[in-house]
Amino acid sequence: MDLLNKFLGFELLSIGEYSLRVGTLVLVLIIIVLTKLILWGIKKSIFRKKRISKFNEGNIYSLYQILTYIVWVVAFGLILETLGIKVSLLIAGSAALLVGIGLGLQQTFNDIVSGIILLSERSIRVADILEIDGGILKIQEIGLRTSKGLNTDNISIIIPNSLITTNKVINWSHQRKQNRFRIEVGVAYETDVEFVIKILEESAREHPEVNAEKLVEARLVNFGNSSLDFQVLFYSSTIFGSDRMKSDIRRIINRKFIENNISIPFPQMDVHIRTNEKRGD
Repeated sequence: MDLLNKFLGFELLSIGEYSLRVGTLVLVLIIIVLTKLILWGIKKSIFRKKRISKFNEGNIYSLYQILTYIVWVVAFGLILETLGIKVSLLIAGSAALLVGIGLGLQQTFNDIVSGIILLSERSIRVADILEIDGGILKIQEIGLRTSKGLNTDNISIIIPNSLITTNKVINWSHQRKQNRFRIEVGVAYETDVEFVIKILEESAREHPEVNAEKLVEARLVNFGNSSLDFQVLFYSSTIFGSDRMKSDIRRIINRKFIENNISIPFPQMDVHIRTNEKRGD
């Protein structure tokens, strides 16, 4: 027992009045091990709860992320106290420094606050499909400062969380299973309107990912400067591959237009030049 006490009391480092002993390092290691055990127990518990209550995977992941950050913050505070560093004095003494750092890292703090909001409100979950600034991506991970998503080009993108909370975001995963899409096209003025509507509706129905049982409707929406402007509206359960689906339908429309001699006009301008002729005396 005396040998153990001597070992734990062995001084590793001494700076002025401060000394670091083996026992202190052992306590730090115990705190780290206990923290990991607590997190392991939390993970086992909440994922077991998911199987029982059928929670959404994104909800469980978000809850685990929040608990992980809280547990590690508490553990870090305990480690500092164990090492003889008073957390309260440290915070009070560095208040001015923290203010300066806070101003410099304002955007980072905004991202962190946004991450806490996302993780707590759970309005966006892992595997949700979002439309942000016209781009569509599938959320893979929601972190405290950033989130990771996969776009339609299969490229992984890191997104600051503040971009999600401060911008207009469409969460397609919150919509109905069948979503309504539209494609716009213009044709020459001399074209038969009813015939164009028929071709547009047939083109949409030809695509296998379009729900032909729901309403497929083409409309004349505007008399443009150079064209009659149409829209074709249809329903589909395809979200993440909607750009590809729309491209396929546009190709079908173009093929049918060529087969039926329907032209898609380009903007043009007629210029009339008036000349002043000099009359002889």
